[in-house]
Amino acid sequence: MTAAENVCYTLINVPMDSEPPSEIILKNDLEKGDVKSKTEALKKVIIMILNGEKLPGLLMTIIRFVLPLQDHTIKKLLLVFWEIVPKTTPDGRLLHEMILVCDAYRKDLQHPNEFIRGSTLRFLCKLKEAELLEPLMPAIRACLEHRHSYVRRNAVLAIYTIYRNFEHLIPDAPELIHDFLVNEKDASCKRNAFMMLIHADQDRALDYLSTCIDQVQTFGDILQLVIVELIYKVCHANPSERARFIRCIYNLLQSSSPAVKYEAAGTLVTLSSAPTAIKAAAQCYIDLIIKESDNNVKLIVLDRLIELKEHPAHERVLQDLVMDILRVLSTPDLEVRKKTLQLALDLVSSRNVEELVIVLKKEVIKTNNVSEHEDTDKYRQLLVRTLHSCSVRFPDMAANVIPVLMEFLSDNNEAAAADVLEFVREAIQRFDNLRLLIVEKMLEVFHAIKSVKIYRGALWILGEYCSTKEDIQSVMTEVRRSLGEIPIVESEIKKEAGELKPEEEINVGPVQKLVTEMGTYATQSALSSSRPTKKEEDRPPLRAFLLDGDFFVAASLATTLTKIALRYVALVQEKKKQNSFIAEAMLLMATILHLGKSSLPKKPITDDDVDRISLCLKVLSECSPLMNDIFNKECRQSLSHMLSAKLEEEKLSQKKESEKRNVTVQPDDPISFMQLTAKNEINCKEDQFQLSLLAAMGNTQRKEAADPLASKLNKVTQLTGFSDPVYAEAYVHVNQYDIVLDVLVVNQTSDTLQNCTLELATLGDLKLVEKPSPLTLAPHDFANIKANVKVASTENGIIFGNIVYDVSGAASDRNCVVLSDIHIDIMDYIQPASCTDAEFRQMWAEFEWENKVTVNTNIIDLNEYLHHILKSTNMKCLTPEKALSGYCGFMAANLYARSIFGEDALANVSIEKPIHLGPEAPVTGHIRIRAKSQGMALSLGDKINLSQKKTNV
Repeated sequence: MTAAENVCYTLINVPMDSEPPSEIILKNDLEKGDVKSKTEALKKVIIMILNGEKLPGLLMTIIRFVLPLQDHTIKKLLLVFWEIVPKTTPDGRLLHEMILVCDAYRKDLQHPNEFIRGSTLRFLCKLKEAELLEPLMPAIRACLEHRHSYVRRNAVLAIYTIYRNFEHLIPDAPELIHDFLVNEKDASCKRNAFMMLIHADQDRALDYLSTCIDQVQTFGDILQLVIVELIYKVCHANPSERARFIRCIYNLLQSSSPAVKYEAAGTLVTLSSAPTAIKAAAQCYIDLIIKESDNNVKLIVLDRLIELKEHPAHERVLQDLVMDILRVLSTPDLEVRKKTLQLALDLVSSRNVEELVIVLKKEVIKTNNVSEHEDTDKYRQLLVRTLHSCSVRFPDMAANVIPVLMEFLSDNNEAAAADVLEFVREAIQRFDNLRLLIVEKMLEVFHAIKSVKIYRGALWILGEYCSTKEDIQSVMTEVRRSLGEIPIVESEIKKEAGELKPEEEINVGPVQKLVTEMGTYATQSALSSSRPTKKEEDRPPLRAFLLDGDFFVAASLATTLTKIALRYVALVQEKKKQNSFIAEAMLLMATILHLGKSSLPKKPITDDDVDRISLCLKVLSECSPLMNDIFNKECRQSLSHMLSAKLEEEKLSQKKESEKRNVTVQPDDPISFMQLTAKNEINCKEDQFQLSLLAAMGNTQRKEAADPLASKLNKVTQLTGFSDPVYAEAYVHVNQYDIVLDVLVVNQTSDTLQNCTLELATLGDLKLVEKPSPLTLAPHDFANIKANVKVASTENGIIFGNIVYDVSGAASDRNCVVLSDIHIDIMDYIQPASCTDAEFRQMWAEFEWENKVTVNTNIIDLNEYLHHILKSTNMKCLTPEKALSGYCGFMAANLYARSIFGEDALANVSIEKPIHLGPEAPVTGHIRIRAKSQGMALSLGDKINLSQKKTNV
């Protein structure tokens, strides 16, 4: 057995700079030194033995001069020394000196100090020599009755390890521990004893559990956890035992320990599919989420609830608990709220949608009065979207939701207002019976809208859906109020010249209705209903937008005025009124055009907007039936087509989701064994502990096709050549924020290599956690060295380094073998994700790092190239399949992914097939990548560059 294989359970820091002392100096210190110098000498001896030195001459010295000492530090060090020192002769017989050591430890097991007794018992767990243990057995048994729990606890552990390794030394151990368990009162001792019975004699453990099954709730949490594990194992191995123990699991759901409740709920779900069991487990999960303050715990337990929902039979049970799930919204963390709302939305049904909407409306109102927190706006947006989805799925709810949400159109947060607007647009198109209500509410809040983008959308909705004469007149009134006094140019010049004072405008009496029965205006005062102010800058909203140079809203206004004027002409028969209304609309457009061409706005009007307003003027001057159809019918049809396509897409994704979740098992289906099962074949009844182990090892759900227990060989990187004196290869295991390097080092020489050290360094956002400790390698020996690297962000990283060593007996300097670089792939951190078009556009505008990659590939089909890029970058295509179907020689698609660190990566693929180069010509074009961090954008670009070309396998 080599020095490298002599495992020591205690980690000892070795000072690298000190010279190893000689054996004579150590012997002198151990014999004649005081307690302090003996302690230091003993430490040095331990370090030298760990480094491969034998030091046989010191064994008797330590037995004579150090072993009798009563100092606690020395006793602790001696335990480490006896653990690592060679105890046998080269032919395998036990050294005679060890009998003296054994006698010393028999005395220590009867020592009056409980620390010495307990630590000696811990040491005995590590002894592998039966001859040494045999004389100590009576003393170990006696320790079970010691007054101190520390001694009793370690005595149980010692008996367990001795029984497991040398059963003949204590054949009655299970019976002894069972009797001990019945009379024991201390929780930690009971837990250790029960653990031993589970592994040594499961039937006895079950017998004990049967006798005290009603008192389980009174046990300590450490014992309760072990009981849950035992019940799980027994019930899975022998399903007939379920009825006997499932009541015990129910009782443990009421435990005061969150860990016990979590484990008990997880076990209950795997043992029973009965609705009562699922309901009890779900209720327990919900209580845990609400009571636990740690957000990570909340997210983990929420994931368990979401897993429960994936099972079709469990989903119906969870639907009754929607209101309980919504209690989680009291958590301030946005990620928790997001998951909770998504879960509630997935579970909502016609029975509980009304209650859900009431709760969400209350939450929306709460966000109104909260002092602005950075997540308040995002939470408001989430609530708006959830209410939107509820109203689309359950149209009866729309009438309750719309009035509350319309208040948000005047909100300062444009994102939330935009979501409301999108919802209102969909609702007004789908639900005819709500049109009057929506138009009425829209007119109420119209004057308070602060954002130009929202103003534009509101104008479009009013122009498209105002159908009565009164509503059309109200829209015109609102537009005039929002535009201010016309002509704009003249009034602005007068104001600047000081001829027209703001106070004079403000003091005009209030006007109830500006449009008369004849369709003409009673007064030209636009500011009569605006709030009194002395600031000259306080202009009406639309006027302010135009003077800021935002003329796109003017083009939108022109379209709206044209639509309502054409509709007014159809509704009102009197020619005079028709002409008056059209003239009014044309006057507004003309005054805006005049303003655009003047020097008053900050930016002049664009040619596009001039063309649009001019077109609208021409349409109103001619009033042809064709234009009437285009403006008033075809616009609405376009919206209808877009909404129906969107709805179809949602239904398709829901259908796919439900198909995925329907688990059907045929009578002749094969039985799946964990070691032979691919990840995607595992169902929820599989071994919970195996699944937990896989999750801890980093085998997450995203690589579904991969076999989690497959060979590691495909991840091995060769670090040195076969002819190097030291051969090394590394298995690189990436598990979220950690990279573990398991390096195999082989000594290919006939010399002993001393202080063989793996020296590593990193490039990129990687950090080496600890320096691997040096080894001594015998000729042609091998060893495994583990190194941990922390990852801080998503970018390509490189780990490089060398192996340095001394040759035993050589006088030369240290030898060095340079290792190949290990490249850490960005794909281990990136996962496909979804976001809405609006979110994509917003992020595209915000992100400052862009990387443009030119397409250079041998693929000749556009669709094939897109799928190749998706596969090699782990990104998801946001552009719907319908938009990409067909063939027209070019293609544009948006891609999106998120890293495990929460970083977003966006890409836009614009590719075409150069037809003039023939049918075999490869795809050309560009891929633009945008990300918040430079590393992410560059790394993703490098990945695309490397994997663009298709390799022929």
